[in-house]
Amino acid sequence: MAGLSVSCLIAFWLCLPDPLFTRPVSFVIEDNKGELLGASIAEDGQWRFPLADSVPDKFKKCITAFEDKRFNIHPGVDLLSLARAIRQNIAAGRVVSGGSTITMQVIRLATGSKRTVANKILESIRAVRLEMAFSKSEILALYASNAPFGSNVVGLEAASWRYFGRGADQLSWGETAALAVLPNAPSLVHPGRNRKVLLQKRNRLISILRQKGIINSTEEKLAKLEPVPQKPIPLPQLAPHLLALAKKDYHAGKLNSSRIKTSVSLQLQQQVDGVLNNHHERLLANGVNNLAALILDIETGNVLAYNGNIFRPENKEIESHVDIIQARRSPGSILKPLLYASMLSEGMLLPNSLVPDIPTQIAGYQPNNYDLGYDGAVPASKALARSLNVPAVRMLRQYKYERFHDILKKLGITTLNQPPDFYGLSLILGGGEVSMWDIAGVYAGMARTLILGSQERSHRAMWHAPRYIADTQDKDHISNESAMLLDRGAIWNTFEAMNEVMRPGEEQLWQQFDSSQKIAWKTGTSFGFRDAWAIGLSTKYVVAVWAGNADGEGRPGLTGIDAAAPVLFDIFRLLSSSAGKWFTMPAADMVKIDACAESGFRASELCVHKQAEFVPKAGLKAPVCPYHRLIHLDKSEKWQVTDDCIQPSDMVHKAWFVLPPAMEYYYQNKDFRYKPLPPFRPGCVGSDASASSPMEMIYPKDNARIYVPYELSGARGQVIFNAAHRKAGETIYWHLDDEYIGSTSNLHQLALTPAAGRHTITLIDMEGNRLEQTFTILDKEKN
Repeated sequence: MAGLSVSCLIAFWLCLPDPLFTRPVSFVIEDNKGELLGASIAEDGQWRFPLADSVPDKFKKCITAFEDKRFNIHPGVDLLSLARAIRQNIAAGRVVSGGSTITMQVIRLATGSKRTVANKILESIRAVRLEMAFSKSEILALYASNAPFGSNVVGLEAASWRYFGRGADQLSWGETAALAVLPNAPSLVHPGRNRKVLLQKRNRLISILRQKGIINSTEEKLAKLEPVPQKPIPLPQLAPHLLALAKKDYHAGKLNSSRIKTSVSLQLQQQVDGVLNNHHERLLANGVNNLAALILDIETGNVLAYNGNIFRPENKEIESHVDIIQARRSPGSILKPLLYASMLSEGMLLPNSLVPDIPTQIAGYQPNNYDLGYDGAVPASKALARSLNVPAVRMLRQYKYERFHDILKKLGITTLNQPPDFYGLSLILGGGEVSMWDIAGVYAGMARTLILGSQERSHRAMWHAPRYIADTQDKDHISNESAMLLDRGAIWNTFEAMNEVMRPGEEQLWQQFDSSQKIAWKTGTSFGFRDAWAIGLSTKYVVAVWAGNADGEGRPGLTGIDAAAPVLFDIFRLLSSSAGKWFTMPAADMVKIDACAESGFRASELCVHKQAEFVPKAGLKAPVCPYHRLIHLDKSEKWQVTDDCIQPSDMVHKAWFVLPPAMEYYYQNKDFRYKPLPPFRPGCVGSDASASSPMEMIYPKDNARIYVPYELSGARGQVIFNAAHRKAGETIYWHLDDEYIGSTSNLHQLALTPAAGRHTITLIDMEGNRLEQTFTILDKEKN
């Protein structure tokens, strides 16, 4: 007997299904305040939201008044209701009342059992067991989340959005009562059909609420005047691409629930969507179909707006389903600030060090500036602000692309899956692929490092990927080694340079207004006009924008400055009311040095004009100015002289800013203050007259490999050889493979048609100075 009792107890204890509900649920994403951003239908075709934590008080009162008035006091089975149901069924000769409690209905919903006497008994036993395992509030939540509400709508929250377009906690008494009567007969009482039956049942429930004193007479009248829903309405689709990302992360095991409260602001999400739609109309005229934007909160790295693309599902041709934020795209020039900051952090240059901007060919790779012009030399900060390609490539060659590739990966760029040699120097001009997600996270990490300060690094994650889950902790931070890659002083100098970029359509007039928001920003345009980027940051936000075609089709004129930058600044105008002050210079991480005013390098003894600058501490080991030389002049200071023709006591010794001939060739036309070296006095040129050759080959460089295309006629095309001489008006005599081919004066250019193979070009000036270089013309058939 005891054994039987124990067996019965065990059977009773294990009689509940575990888990109770196994049916698939919808994916639901909410904003940071719990407002619905979007949802997807469950795999079985039902709108079934995940289990809610609580049930609105109005629905509790409505459903218990209508379905189970003694819900709060019975143990799972209401014997009075069962007796009443049996009496009514016998009197009617058929089943007119079930007598099931809400707890018993939860069991039926979980097991899918049919209404038979045997099943009713089993439901009763399981209902008692359910009451022992769950609280009344939890049981009510299970019922509200799994009850049928007509058609393919399951659960209170899904029904509220499908029938009224808002959450259940925002419904009126009339609306809540309409939903409370639906699970009783969902196949009969369906919004859009049988509306009279629904109206009658709803009004009867409203009367019951009045009788119980739950609502007053005025509320009763107003509730009965409310219309009942007609047909289901579409759910919000305010962040469809974020919803798709959440589903992907859930299936990858990164999320443990299909109901996600995100960090997104619903209001900001809608405002950014409006900005994108306005600009999309403009871009469509040029065949640009897609546009995306991402906003991050700098301090936390949380996503505030996730607009992965223009969402036009009815137009399949524009591929609006593609999430550009997660897509791999060519970044154009938006990695240049990271190279600048890296070189500053390691003391390889100072903020305004001159960088060569001359025709450049490196191992067959020849970068060009966007305007196809050259400045000769340009301060590194200005090269960044103007997004000059040639200085950037030369800086990367100095820094080494292998090292830059490694730093990008450590900072959080996850898409560079090929070895460094695969990208080479083109990495700085968009030769690799990045995602908006990664690059926005890197810029946020830079700003966070600058704002929070070095003292925070021991317990705050400076560098981590963006986060879209609300209240996420610092679990995905990058190593301390990565956090120290970029010096705070270098970051500050980088943002200062990015702040100097002229804004589209404003001609820098914004600087005249104290109320104008300061923004560090950068644009990028990929090769073939396929990707247009703009990324900017204030002290509180990072905003990234992309424009282009998801299928990779390029469009003429699709540039970052024209397509993406106007969107960027329209978004920042939305954020201007909560903009903070500009970044404070991190004085503790910087040092004051004397810099050469002409070259921007650390001042040498020969630098006459010096200016004090705050630079990163690594700037103490930056190179000393290489462009100042001590020259010897006669007393008139019009001629250079040597001790072969004048006594040293009659010389004037003077420091002179001298650029190499190729840099000088372009630079002197850009800066009127530059003074070329004075000529040597006739008959006064000695063997030590010049510290360097007065000639330099601009193109091609020594050991260059040149591919010359064939003309339509079938003949090999020409190569334009270009040289520079420090002395104006000097004649240069050109020789190809020891054969004289001509001379030039002032403009030293020759068009030649060398045969395939290796050649030697020799230049000799009137003073006998000689310059000799080799180059190779590639054979079309072999190369």
